[in-house]
Amino acid sequence: MPNTEAAQRAYWTAQFEDAWRFMFEHILPYPVQECSERFVSLRDAAADAGVQVHFSDKPHVQQLERLYYLRDGQIPGFIGAAREMNQRGWVLRVEDGYRTRTIQKYLGRTPQVFDAVLRSVMWELGGEVPSAEFMFRRCSALVATVPKFGTHMSGSAIDISVVWRDDPAREVDRGAPYIEMSALTPMASPFVSPQAQQNRRDITALMERHGFVAYPWEFWHYSSGDAYDAFLSGTGKPARYGAVDWDPVSGHVTPMAHPTEPLNSEEEIRAEIDAALRRNA
Repeated sequence: MPNTEAAQRAYWTAQFEDAWRFMFEHILPYPVQECSERFVSLRDAAADAGVQVHFSDKPHVQQLERLYYLRDGQIPGFIGAAREMNQRGWVLRVEDGYRTRTIQKYLGRTPQVFDAVLRSVMWELGGEVPSAEFMFRRCSALVATVPKFGTHMSGSAIDISVVWRDDPAREVDRGAPYIEMSALTPMASPFVSPQAQQNRRDITALMERHGFVAYPWEFWHYSSGDAYDAFLSGTGKPARYGAVDWDPVSGHVTPMAHPTEPLNSEEEIRAEIDAALRRNA
């Protein structure tokens, strides 16, 4: 595929229309039998196992703490992947973990994220300002606008970068840093260098050896035990992990009420478009 602006625009549109169909035709109706498995701290698990893992120290939306947790059944796979990376001379850096309803609702509305998506969407539309409905369509694939397909809200997904163990300031090249919003974002993007493509494949193969599947439209997102995993792996079985509310004090895990309802209304999205245009005027 030629690396031209027209080719990148066509690729972006095709990829994120596919992602929309994936979300609404396959994941939204996918059966979930929530197991209410407990949450486990990834920091504690890594320390207990003696593996080197880094964690982003950037504050989350509304200055909330990043919640570096997965479900108990995922911990052996997480530790296995981190250990194999160490053996290879890499260190797994976890960028994000579990997200509450509040975090997920406002993540896509933070200027850093929303403005980046809006710029890409306006580029796709030749400079035209998108409708709230169209912006919702694109955000659905990039920020998860509905709890049912927001696997961070299931406590089953992590966003990752990978750095060199002997030089932690240097990332293993994947073609762009976390969190990129462009034609470079899909895992199989042909617009990154051959070395970056190979690194993406190698990291994905490593994660898969430890039970984590890649989300095809973001090169940093991996999960297991949820609807993404079940559908992409073709298990034919209900997902074990669905969107949940988790109480970190009691440890109680409760299936989230109304998981198929959008987190943000069209009116809220329209207001964010207007605010972004004013910020970037």
